[in-house]
Amino acid sequence: MLSDKDRIFTNIYGLSDKSLKGAMKRGLWDGTADILAKGRDWIINEMKASGLRGRGGAGFPTGLKWSFMPKQSDGRPHYLVVNADESEPGTCKDREILRNDPHTLVEGCVVAGFAMGAHTAFIYVRGEFIREREALQRAIDECYDAGLLGRNNKCGWDFDIIVHHGAGAYICGEETALLESLEGKKGQPRLKPPFPANVGLYGCPTTVNNVESIAVAPTILRRGGAWFAGIGRPNNVGTKLFMISGHVERPCVVEEAMGITFRELIERHAGGIRGGWNNLLAVIPGGASCPIVPAEDIMDCVMDFDGLREVKSSFGTGGAIVMDKSTDVVKAIARISYFFKHESCGQCTPCREGTGWMWRVLERMVTGNAQKTEIDMLLDITKQVEGHTICALGDAAAWPIQGLIRHFRAEIERRIDEFSRNADASRPVLVAAE
Repeated sequence: MLSDKDRIFTNIYGLSDKSLKGAMKRGLWDGTADILAKGRDWIINEMKASGLRGRGGAGFPTGLKWSFMPKQSDGRPHYLVVNADESEPGTCKDREILRNDPHTLVEGCVVAGFAMGAHTAFIYVRGEFIREREALQRAIDECYDAGLLGRNNKCGWDFDIIVHHGAGAYICGEETALLESLEGKKGQPRLKPPFPANVGLYGCPTTVNNVESIAVAPTILRRGGAWFAGIGRPNNVGTKLFMISGHVERPCVVEEAMGITFRELIERHAGGIRGGWNNLLAVIPGGASCPIVPAEDIMDCVMDFDGLREVKSSFGTGGAIVMDKSTDVVKAIARISYFFKHESCGQCTPCREGTGWMWRVLERMVTGNAQKTEIDMLLDITKQVEGHTICALGDAAAWPIQGLIRHFRAEIERRIDEFSRNADASRPVLVAAE
């Protein structure tokens, strides 16, 4: 269990003063100038030593990502872009940071911007986050007024933060689609290479990071990379905001140590499973794009990158969607499938055509109006979509269906049998004339 002294987000529930004054009382903006005075190389090395992996879902080492930015400027400005387009079903941690603890992010932008030689940060906020954007903008305005941002600020690094409000497209959470949208174009992913570190926003060196990845940086640098690396298991370290939704007694967002077991996480923070542990059916452990895991595999699973890989799923953003035995699991995955069909940008043929195809087959399987041979045909189509698109949306659409077939094939077959029996029973019986 994570002790209170090791929590980075000390106001995640908004119970304390959200203003700059309140944030400073909780230890934020403490010695920021001293951190910058240690230099870019020290900051990047300390972030590497901390073992922090990106909190947006992919889990790429943050310090390594920062180090990809060119050391010397070739005349082009460098940019930091913060991805606050939190649109994945089951994921809601960045929202809490923006509205209740925004100064963690603002200070993190200054530190990260300095480390990559950027004088400007763009924070791309999800279109539906109206109040969250307002809370973030208030925090930024306070910092300008206090001389912590802008030219000749107290931190010793000229830095501006611009908040950009998206228009509600899930695909803009993909880093290159986000850059396209920021530039005023249609939000469609770019082919890579070139990677954003070389050619990003407006053709300039750019790093795109998740809100939580940036917000934890100042505390890591104040307390030392070794402190952060000492929490959790090797390659799966640090604190993490977990989101628990669905059939639990108390859905919540909570900061915990990486490596906590699913059972302890639910018992300690969510009040247990609705109807008890015997009523648990399955869990989607890291947001809607992660393969579903049945109850027997998830109960004592370690909640980190490696732990969830062992049960053939993914840690993702740490957003656990809990389903009890009242859930129509086939219908639930069909609904997720519809979400990815709806949010596909249509640029890649496998995704544009495949997501709709998979959803339509699944919808028939919900009622059992299908053939058993179609189960393997559907699985084959997911393999044709997975790994054959510019961005990971094709993978995200395929994985939930693969997880369903892997663990709940018998349920799909039962529905097909039942539909077939009912259809046979309803057929008129022809009696031969005597």
